[in-house]
Amino acid sequence: MLKGKLKLPRPLPIPDQLGSLIAGGSESEEFEFGEELEPIHPAALRLHRESDDAEEAIDNDDEGGGGGNGMDHKTRQRLSKDTINRVSVLKSTSEEEKRSDLEHELSQREINLEKLQRIASTGIPDGGGLRATAWKLLLGYLPSSQDLWEKELKENIQKYSNLKEELLLNPSEHIWREGKELSSENQHKEGDSDGLLRRHEISQEDHPLSLGKASLWSRYFKYTETIEQINRDLQRTHPDIPFFSGESSFSLKNREAMKNILLLFAKLNPVICYVQGMNEVLAPIYYVFTIDTHKQNAVSAEADSFFCFVRVLGDSVDHFCQQLDNSSSGILSTLSRLSDLLKVNDEQLWHHLEFTTKVKPQFYAFRWITLLLTQEFKFESILRIWDTLLSNPFGVQDMLLRVCCAMQLCVKSKLLGGDFVANLKLLQHYPEDINLEYLLQVAQDISPDTSSYCLSL
Repeated sequence: MLKGKLKLPRPLPIPDQLGSLIAGGSESEEFEFGEELEPIHPAALRLHRESDDAEEAIDNDDEGGGGGNGMDHKTRQRLSKDTINRVSVLKSTSEEEKRSDLEHELSQREINLEKLQRIASTGIPDGGGLRATAWKLLLGYLPSSQDLWEKELKENIQKYSNLKEELLLNPSEHIWREGKELSSENQHKEGDSDGLLRRHEISQEDHPLSLGKASLWSRYFKYTETIEQINRDLQRTHPDIPFFSGESSFSLKNREAMKNILLLFAKLNPVICYVQGMNEVLAPIYYVFTIDTHKQNAVSAEADSFFCFVRVLGDSVDHFCQQLDNSSSGILSTLSRLSDLLKVNDEQLWHHLEFTTKVKPQFYAFRWITLLLTQEFKFESILRIWDTLLSNPFGVQDMLLRVCCAMQLCVKSKLLGGDFVANLKLLQHYPEDINLEYLLQVAQDISPDTSSYCLSL
């Protein structure tokens, strides 16, 4: 048996098998929380000043009736277009610089994790497999020394293959293999001179109708309902994205791989088993690893996704266990920490939500926290948020709470003007047009120990 051979970095209090798996703007600008902001391109903040100057010049020209500077309508259009182009060019240059920095860091023989965290926290550029490699490093799945990567990945692929064969294989295949091996052994010992075929005997435990605890079939059928639930949830996972949905061979293959991962997790963790929503947490990981442009990495995507999925859940798995809801590591304790974090950073907003409108975190943040915000934003935004979550040196849960707190701070004005119904609707259906980079900057500037808050944009 393979259980007990791999260990998580942090032991969990649950007596199951999870622990056995894995060893700016200008200085004069001020922002108020809740202020409705136009989308900000952080890389282009300097040019926003230029844009303002251009608009002011146009306004002055309009007031002068077209005299003075003598700018006609076409000139004004060209000026506005040129400004937009300069902003786009600067943003593109910033992305290329970030890509270059990240590629350079990932090419080092010994990866500087702190530097990687700093780069990745600002967002990892799409393409080239950068995000896949960076996430594996940030999660501690890959060692910092590149010399060990190939050996580590091969070992993990083999471990995953063995786990699947041991726990996911249909009992009839187990029996057939054992019978074939036994038959081959007997023929080797006795010879086949008499030409008689010998029948493989089936024990009571091997019979499909056996109800015994030791029966392979009994253990197999025990997870029938779990498999059905996983299949239903996978059908609903990002139905607007062809990678996950539809009946193409590609999407079917992806759902089958995700089912294997979730079912294997359930069997190795019988206390937690599978909980609805785990499919949403797995989706970004499996997607990022599968679209990796490096062929070998894409081939091992299922195995890599399994081990990284376990690591992501490592410090939040108690949130899925109802028996631990009231414990110090349970979901209610985490929701209380979120409330405290908001109180420290904006007592006015905290009081309005807690006492005036009585919108408790349990009503909206339960899903935020347990599903790592995978239901609150578009898929591309989820990947960007996870870059920041996984890059946090204090851990995913720490940054997750800071992002959740920032989500409230960034809609402060609407929340202060809303009643119970309006605020509940707003927080359960978070605005899609929020400036994500600004929100993440607010989150990063919240002190992890909740003792202070300083917005440094």
